Parts: sequence; C-alpha cells; structure tokens
Amino acid sequence: MKVLLSGNEAIALGAWEAGVQYASAYPGTPSTEVLENFARYPGIKAEWASNEKVALDNAIGASFGGARTLAAMKHVGVNVAADSLMSLSYTGVKGGLVLVSADDPGAFSSQNEQDNRQYARFGKFPCFDPSDSEDARRFVGIALEVSEEFRTPVILRSTTRLSHSKSAVEMEPPTAREFEPLSKFEREGEVTRVIIPAIARKRHPKIEQRLLDVAAWSESVGFENGLNRIEWGDKSLGIITTGVAYQYTREIFAGYSILKLGMTYPLPMERLRAFAAEVETLIVVEELDPFIEEQLRAAGIEVAHGKDIFPLCGELTLAKVRAGALAAGLLDEAPPEEAPEGDALVIPARPPALCPGCPHRAFFYDMRRNRTKAMIAGDIGCYSMGVLEPFRAMDMLISMGASVGMAHGFKQAGGQEAAVATIGDSTFFHSGLSPLASAVYNHANITVAVLDNRITAMTGQQHNPSTGQTLQGEAAHEIDIAEVCRGLGVKFVKEVDAWDVKAVNDLLREAMAFEDGPAVIVVRGACVFTPHFRLQPRMRVDVEKCVACGACFRVGCPAIVKSEALYEKTGKHKASIDPLLCTGCTVCMQVCPTQVIHPFEESYREGV
Repeated sequence: MKVLLSGNEAIALGAWEAGVQYASAYPGTPSTEVLENFARYPGIKAEWASNEKVALDNAIGASFGGARTLAAMKHVGVNVAADSLMSLSYTGVKGGLVLVSADDPGAFSSQNEQDNRQYARFGKFPCFDPSDSEDARRFVGIALEVSEEFRTPVILRSTTRLSHSKSAVEMEPPTAREFEPLSKFEREGEVTRVIIPAIARKRHPKIEQRLLDVAAWSESVGFENGLNRIEWGDKSLGIITTGVAYQYTREIFAGYSILKLGMTYPLPMERLRAFAAEVETLIVVEELDPFIEEQLRAAGIEVAHGKDIFPLCGELTLAKVRAGALAAGLLDEAPPEEAPEGDALVIPARPPALCPGCPHRAFFYDMRRNRTKAMIAGDIGCYSMGVLEPFRAMDMLISMGASVGMAHGFKQAGGQEAAVATIGDSTFFHSGLSPLASAVYNHANITVAVLDNRITAMTGQQHNPSTGQTLQGEAAHEIDIAEVCRGLGVKFVKEVDAWDVKAVNDLLREAMAFEDGPAVIVVRGACVFTPHFRLQPRMRVDVEKCVACGACFRVGCPAIVKSEALYEKTGKHKASIDPLLCTGCTVCMQVCPTQVIHPFEESYREGV
C-alpha cells in the first residue's frame, strides 16, 4: 500500500523492514523523529543516549555482537561521535551499521551548515543520499547490505527538507515480531576490533582497498538496483545531482539527461565519465559544498557549471536553481515578471520566543539585571533564546556543553567579571559533566546555572537521564542533578523555584560571589508542555491603574501585548494579557512595580 511519510518516518520504517534490532540516538532537529518512530515498531530495542558518541558506541557494541544497528543524530552530532566513527572505519563492523546524519542546509535549527558528506571522504566509508521518502526507506536496507558485505559503517545523509517533508512510500502493514537476543558472542580469528596502533597500521591498506571495492560495487550493482540511475533525455545538457536537489533538477531541467546519485561517496567515476562523454554540456546541482563537482574536476571530467551558478551557502530551492540556470543561459525561458513592489507579500518577522509559562523566563529576566557584573556563556537548547530581546543575557554560545568550559577559560584567563554558564538538564548530561569536573579540579570560580525543565524540550519533549522514563516508555531511575554535582566535589550546590523571581536573583548573586571553586544553582521548573507543569489562575492587567512603565514587557512573554489604551501622561500603550496564552506563571505579576497585575479566576480556566 502507499502512504505519506516524512523522510524521518520512512527511515524508521526502512530500518524495521531491514531487520534493525537495536537503534540509539540523541535528539536533535532535524533527526529526532527517526528514533521516535522506530521505537513504536515491535520486536526492537530503541534508546535515547546521553549524547551522540554514546549513541554510536552503543550501536557499535550491538554491531560487534552481530545485530543490525542504527544510530541517528543531527549533522553537528556527528562531530561529537567522530572519535568513535573514525576508528570504526578501521575496525569494520559485523552486523550492518548505519549512521543517519540529518544535515541542515540553511541552518534552520543549527549552529552551522556543515556538509557531512565530507565525513565519508575523511573516514573512507560510503555515504548514501536519498532524494525522497521512498528513497529513504529503501536506502536503509541497501546501506545495511553494503555495510555487511564490505564490513564498513555507512552514513545515510538526510537534510531538513527530506526529514520533514512527506511523500509517497510503498509499504506493507507491520506484522508482529518478537525481540531476538543475540547468539553467543563469537571472537574473531584475526583481531581487528581492538584498534591499537599495531592493528591500525595493518588495517589501513585494507580500508583503502575497501573503498575501491565499494566504488566498483556502485559502478555495477549500484545501477542495477536503482541506487544510482540515469534518466536519458536531450543530450545537449546533462546534469549530475543527488538528494533533494534531484527534485528541483528534474522539474527545472525537464527533458534533459539526468544522472541521479544515491551513493555520493565513493563515486562511480567511470559511469560518471561515460555520462559526461554522452552529453554536450555537463553541470552539477548539489546543496552546500561542491563535493561531487570537485571530485569530477579532480578526475579530469569537464564540468561547465556547478557552484559558480548555484549557491554555496543555504538550502537550494526551485527559485535558486532556476535563477542559476537562467543566468548561465542553460534555459531559454525568460524569468517570470516580478510583481510590482507595492503588490509584494510582506510577511511580518516572527522571531522565536520563550513560550508563555516557560521556566527559563525569570532566570533570564534576573540575568539581564546582572549583566554588568557578569559574562554569560550560553548553551544549546530553548535557553539559547536568552540572547534575544528583551533579555540580551548571553555573550557567547558555541556548542553543546561548551558553556561551562568557556566560563572556566574566561575566568582562569583573568576575566574581571563573574563568569556564569547556563546549561539545560539534557545538555548537562550530554556534555556538561566533564567540563564541570575540570572546573572543580582546577578551582575555577564560576557559576553554573542548570536550567532544569524536566525534559529535552527544544527538540519536542524527549526524555533524558533525569526524567525517569525511557524512549520506549519504561520506568527509569531519575538521576538527581544536584547530587551529581555534589558527587563531583562542587561545594556550592543549591536549588531554586524557576518562577520565583526574587529567589532566583538572590541565589544568582550569592553564587556569583562564591570564591571556593564552581558554584552550581539548579533552577527547577517543568516545561509547560510536560505533565509536570501546573497551570495556575490566569493574569489580568488593571488597565485603569496601569502606567505603561513597560516592566512586564521585559519578561518577554508572548501573552503580554500592547493594548489600545494609552497612558495619558506619556502617550505610551498600556499592557494587556491574552487569556488564551497566559498560563498563570505569575512572573509578570512579580515584576510589576505598580502591582496592577493579578489573577482573575480561582483556578485555571475556571468553569471551562
């Protein structure tokens, strides 16, 4: 039957159909839904890991035991897993192992646009690039076969557009399946999985030969099974393309000859050379790096156009590909007439904001008040929005877990201000423990604020080691963050209610003044989308008494808006609170200097 599935849903289906027994991941947009969907299938084990390296290490162990395995992560997560990934290329695998890397052209939800096809070339293993959901489903099985035949890890590279767009997929309804434990562990005759230097030296030549063997497979079997394919048309123009860029290519260059690559590394160079010889003009359409284009040029294949006409940065679109083709004279049609400026559709900017009731709001309100006394190192999560208006309470942000290390380095280098690191509960377990241990060891006088909202919120409410539940709904031990910090030797560890503005501010100042190593404050308050969040009576502004001071606007709550009423002395708009958005968190009531914000009901949505 045919169903509409997103790329992530299709990858999960393909993994289950191909017999993946174990999968592990750390949630990260745009990859998160792969494991969430795979976890629903029968007869498998799926887990959230504490970070991407742990996820891959888990998958490696299962593979060495003989199971087909999958690890999923966003593109920057592969950076975290790279240490193990590079060694795994040398050791090889037993059970097939696929690493799903969900890249993010356009940086819609990421700190960079890195092209993870480069990892395949760097690590000397295959990379698959599906162009739609059916490809995504089918390629998982082929990737596992390649992995097992050549004993190699394989990257299946998705992108935001593929991961989150839906297209038709052929599938059979899932049937019952029992989880099958691994058979007795078999040791190798020739040791390859213990990658000490002596073994690494012996393995390297074999890895180079493996790459040649995989390329030969792509030249033959890769075209027989439809992984790679040629769509012959007008030979005056030939296009080599891959991934989602194929969808734009076949629409804009309809009728011309197209070679679609499903495996982008290693390339089937002789097939590409033969295709180039058949067409008059050869171009390459690919997102981000000129990965294919550079290899073709290095092989002596003449490429008329590539990144000289198609953008190097950002996500490709139909408009961008069409504009490049027109600019290069590859299409006869003229560009459509632009609408007069006055008729253009103007879409108001909609910057991200902390949700109404967000437990991070009071902290960043207080952090802004202390900005002149502190340098603030941020981290990856909802709290990254602390850098935005109206808080502007973040001075540096690099990667997961980097806040603690950056605060440490700033202070140890002689920073005059207090150094405050902000990190979430999930990120704390991801990569916050090691830098905190280093801060304790090196007597760094920094403040670490762990913003514990009881969930991995920004990627859609996934569980983590402190929430008490696994990906597949099993009860788990709730690791206490404060106790972990005490166990590491932190002398100052205190907890505070996330919505108590004064208490948060007082504790923040106390921690910043502490001078006997790192001070940790755990700001506890559940995300509004979790069952732990308690809705309270909603707030209302007494418009008659409001003096339009703007204090409530500085908490950055989307529920607080400007009313039509003006304060006669200044002509400024008074505040109003949208009852459909208000959760009754009371932060605005606490900061109002004229005390004109109060609850207007006994309980949340009284009588509803």
